[in-house]
Amino acid sequence: MSQDPTHGPEPAVKLAARRRREVVAVLLFSGSPMFESSIPLSVFGVDRQDAGVPRYRLLACAGEEGPLRTTGGLELRAPYGLGAVARAGTVIVPAWRSITGPPPAAALAALRRAHSEGARIVGLCTGAFALGAAGLLDGRPATTHWMYAPTLAKRYPSVHVDPRELFVDDGDILTSAGTAAGIDLCLHIVRQDHGPEAAAALARRLVLPPRRGNGVETGQHRHLDRSLPEDIGADPLAEVVAWALEHLHEQFDVETLAARAYMSRRTFDRRFRALTGSAPLQWLITQRVLQAQRLLEVSDYSVDEVAGRCGFRSPVALRGHFRRQLGASPAAYRAAYRARQQDSTAGRAKPVGDGFSPRLPGQRGRPAP
Repeated sequence: MSQDPTHGPEPAVKLAARRRREVVAVLLFSGSPMFESSIPLSVFGVDRQDAGVPRYRLLACAGEEGPLRTTGGLELRAPYGLGAVARAGTVIVPAWRSITGPPPAAALAALRRAHSEGARIVGLCTGAFALGAAGLLDGRPATTHWMYAPTLAKRYPSVHVDPRELFVDDGDILTSAGTAAGIDLCLHIVRQDHGPEAAAALARRLVLPPRRGNGVETGQHRHLDRSLPEDIGADPLAEVVAWALEHLHEQFDVETLAARAYMSRRTFDRRFRALTGSAPLQWLITQRVLQAQRLLEVSDYSVDEVAGRCGFRSPVALRGHFRRQLGASPAAYRAAYRARQQDSTAGRAKPVGDGFSPRLPGQRGRPAP
């Protein structure tokens, strides 16, 4: 649900007089990964006015008592504490160390206060869990790393979690998926504040594409995944889920799965949603679309044959669900994928020194947790 910066919703509350939009507070916690934490520090904390990028004032704030230990056992000492958050018009949580435990109460209070005073609140990757714990995502759309999206939906049922998006801009609350998507969201913020030229200048300096979309039309593909919460193996539904994944080529429905679990449809729906954060019918459709996506990439089956091998009752059903979830028809997806593969192969065949050949956005791997 990434939005065009010229048409996104306006903040609901006027920014308090003591806060400044160009002042960016980054909340750092012990146990957070170094890479994710460094993204907003690099984007907003380096003076690049010589490249045409307006300057921000960065406040690196300790979200709890230090020293803060991060990846590899390194220790950080943030120059500011939570009190500095009161000056920021943008507050970013680049990561939170636990998807099951809440951040310190003082940090959550600072986030709530900042939001009530009109500040823009941003959660990158697992930082969305901190926003959820503060109650700032209630009733809102949000995203996070695809691996943790079911847990976010399970812990905060009122949040509309969509793991297919790179980032979600809901006006005064913004969230992103994994590591690379955090960079996309930071560039989006610069684009909002200072326009596309400033964002493009910053992207050039960082050697990144200025904007990654979600559609096949731009050569950039959405990715689905069949991963499930890590604790599913201990649940009685695990066997039913495993059976479903092994029999996607067969035509069966949710009633079939409920019967295999020896549950009523209503009970099965409730248990499945509690376990995965997704309705069973939507999960099943997503798995069938994922299977179709893979067959379109690695086989020469016609679209009709792909539909049959993925359990769709008709090619029409495949096309409708495929377009809704991946933004393109199966035929267009296959054509774009093969063109990208050919371009990639041609690029690798070029000798060193044959000009600069940037990596295509679609070649970037899934963001790491």
